[in-house]
Amino acid sequence: MAEKLKLQIDGIDVTVNNGTTILDAARKANIHIPTLCYHEDLCVAGNCRVCVVEVGGSKALVPACAMPASEGMQVRTNTGKVRLARKHIVELLLSEHNADCTKCYKNGNCELQYLASEMLTGDPLYIDLVPEHNYTIDRFNSAIIKDDSKCIRCQRCVRTCEELQSVSALDVAYKGNKMKISTFFENPLFEVVCTNCGQCVLRCPTGALIERNYIDQVWDAIYNPNKHVVVQTAPAVRIALGESLGMAPGKIVTGKMVAALKRLGFDAVLDTDFTADLTIIEEGHELLNRLKRVLVDKDPTVALPMATSCSPGWIKFIEHTFPEYLPNLSSCKSPQQMFGALAKTYYAQKKGIDPKTIVSVSIMPCTAKKFEADRPEMRSSGYKDVDFVLTTRELGIMIRQAGLDFESLPNEHFDSIMGESTGAAVIFGSTGGVMEAALRTAYEVVTGRPVPFEKLNILPVRGTEGEVREASIKIEKTLPAWSFLEGVELKCVVANGLAHAKRVMQSVKDGTANYHFIEIMACPGGCLGGGGQPIPTNPEVRSKRKAAIYEEDMGMPIRKSHENPEIAEIYKEFLGEPLGHKSHELLHTHYTPRKRY
Repeated sequence: MAEKLKLQIDGIDVTVNNGTTILDAARKANIHIPTLCYHEDLCVAGNCRVCVVEVGGSKALVPACAMPASEGMQVRTNTGKVRLARKHIVELLLSEHNADCTKCYKNGNCELQYLASEMLTGDPLYIDLVPEHNYTIDRFNSAIIKDDSKCIRCQRCVRTCEELQSVSALDVAYKGNKMKISTFFENPLFEVVCTNCGQCVLRCPTGALIERNYIDQVWDAIYNPNKHVVVQTAPAVRIALGESLGMAPGKIVTGKMVAALKRLGFDAVLDTDFTADLTIIEEGHELLNRLKRVLVDKDPTVALPMATSCSPGWIKFIEHTFPEYLPNLSSCKSPQQMFGALAKTYYAQKKGIDPKTIVSVSIMPCTAKKFEADRPEMRSSGYKDVDFVLTTRELGIMIRQAGLDFESLPNEHFDSIMGESTGAAVIFGSTGGVMEAALRTAYEVVTGRPVPFEKLNILPVRGTEGEVREASIKIEKTLPAWSFLEGVELKCVVANGLAHAKRVMQSVKDGTANYHFIEIMACPGGCLGGGGQPIPTNPEVRSKRKAAIYEEDMGMPIRKSHENPEIAEIYKEFLGEPLGHKSHELLHTHYTPRKRY
């Protein structure tokens, strides 16, 4: 049991575990201490000093985020000295900050703006002391914009990129008043090892790092009478969109989201979950095919373990860091890109629409999906498969722009043709979800029976944050066609966050781990913690979103991908069979090492 200690904060007695910081102790007592460089997901830095407090016996103010509490400590958080120090710190930050707030994408959701308002900073006292800077704005990337004029050098982005993602695309460069957050040799983001995951965007307290938004282009397409605008929505959007519109985290808003999209003017409101189910059929058969070629055909060219390919941030990471394992990736496109290809082929054919007039829009929890849609491989329909990708945050903006009262909207249903889905598709939004969905289908294909877990809930593969989750499932009493798998123990591993992905792939490379199937999601918690989700995104918020995803799964009438009637229909009418010629043409691709994208 952890050792307890007692301290006083503003005259209030607080008991905490040994090792607790003053900041956490104050929060336990419901005492607000402002922060800026601090973030729950990251290590303590103490760079900004906004959280300074007075501690009895100390001559200097101390940072609450970095100072451990001690027995008998006397802390004062709201003295004149403390308030003046915080005010001057914020004024110094504003003196170098491009504070044209009304034009800023983060206006209304900027932590620096909030602090300036809270402290009534007034005129910037230090602006005449600040040398002129030749700030740059990197607009070359299709996913993320980096604006140095809004950077306050808190280094949250640097710590995120290094600690959580093990990418290190950003770092601190130069010293003194020339200090800045930079890429390697100040190259644009698209020319360095950035994976476009957007985790830096989630944690940037200002508008220095934002997603590249395509809201105006989508409005233009909607208003164009000669365009047929189709929208798809990812599973993690429906459990986070409400946060952008004033609702509490973890609210399932699927029906209201559909109603809002129809009122925005989209011609068809369809579901990425449909192609998540399709991904399971193709990916499950691909895994079984690889196992057959290894166990029966003794083919030495087959790459095992097979790794999922749904997360574009993970794809970019493996291209840069483990390019020799690109053959291990499933050749399946992500559900977003499968949908895009089918929207301009199958959907166009069924609706009798010229694919040239179709504008394909996706709503994603992810900034890397913007980059993915621009990849040259993603044009198998004969056109750009997905024209515009909007984040969950961007959809929230569009709903507010349209003046919709989101909470009062009725619950409506997705349109038909590529609008039907299952619970297996919903759980794609959480780490471990793709693995679980695949096993629900693959096990039944091989044995003719459901997976041997209560209510189809394969708890061993349901990953959690901060860990690599290993699991295995023994295949018994197979159908005759799959007898070669009799007694095989299928070994699986699930990881979320690229730092954990690196651990998994390094263990495969070193020969210290032996898996058949790997699921990687680039973001902490999976897509529910994606770089395009509402801000703030922290452990508590991600936990509530995860609970909502599994609640949605349990409430679905169909919970196995192969039982989706629209999936059976598309194979019968259009695709033929899993891994067939048409499927390979539209739904699969192969990635090759590149230097630039």
